[in-house]
Amino acid sequence: MTKLSVNINKIATIRNARGGNVPDVIKAAMNIERFGADGITVHPRPDQRHIRYQDVRELKKVVSTEFNVEGYPDKGFMDLVLEVLPHQVTLVPDPPNALTSNNGWDTIRNSDFLKEIVQELKSKGIRVSIFVNPDPIMVEAAVLTRTDRIELYTESYAAHYAHNKSNAIAPFILAAKKAEEVGLGLNAGHDLSLENLRFFSQEIPKLLEVSIGHALISDALYLGLENAVGMYKRELRP
Repeated sequence: MTKLSVNINKIATIRNARGGNVPDVIKAAMNIERFGADGITVHPRPDQRHIRYQDVRELKKVVSTEFNVEGYPDKGFMDLVLEVLPHQVTLVPDPPNALTSNNGWDTIRNSDFLKEIVQELKSKGIRVSIFVNPDPIMVEAAVLTRTDRIELYTESYAAHYAHNKSNAIAPFILAAKKAEEVGLGLNAGHDLSLENLRFFSQEIPKLLEVSIGHALISDALYLGLENAVGMYKRELRP
């Protein structure tokens, strides 16, 4: 079954709005695992407006499932992940002021840069995933970086799902088939929700993992965190 990694950035956003340590992101991560999630994802940005670098250090001590750290590989980020050694690092091309991830890597133009970063991470035993758009050309070029996986950027699927889900999923099916053809593991994330997750997971071959944050944490406000995690897990069942 496709694994569910829960992005807890939004919990940190609420904490930071008031200062102090309420809600406690470490306790939340431990509860999310206890409720059945297969992993915890964080995306520390340079301004630390939600997840802080120290959060990443503290989370590594307690996360017992898969720990996935996303981010742009500048010096600060690389120093952090090489210190913490999470199970997986997902490389995203976000500029420092980005509100949220909004594009995948151009794996052709950035091939040499990414290859160097991937090599450094893998030398420390970290699995690497590269954030890409659903474009078979970019998927195929990702092989040259020697990444282990790609993560398909699913914003366009989510945006068009309600209008025509077959058209919305079509480019992702092509990209997923290309990933399987060239031997890359496949993750996906961004704006996946209870509304669109089941169809996506059923239509995409060999989907290993989804990373979901904003929708799941928002649903938890209405449903409770334990119920929300359980409901998302059920959507991923074959």
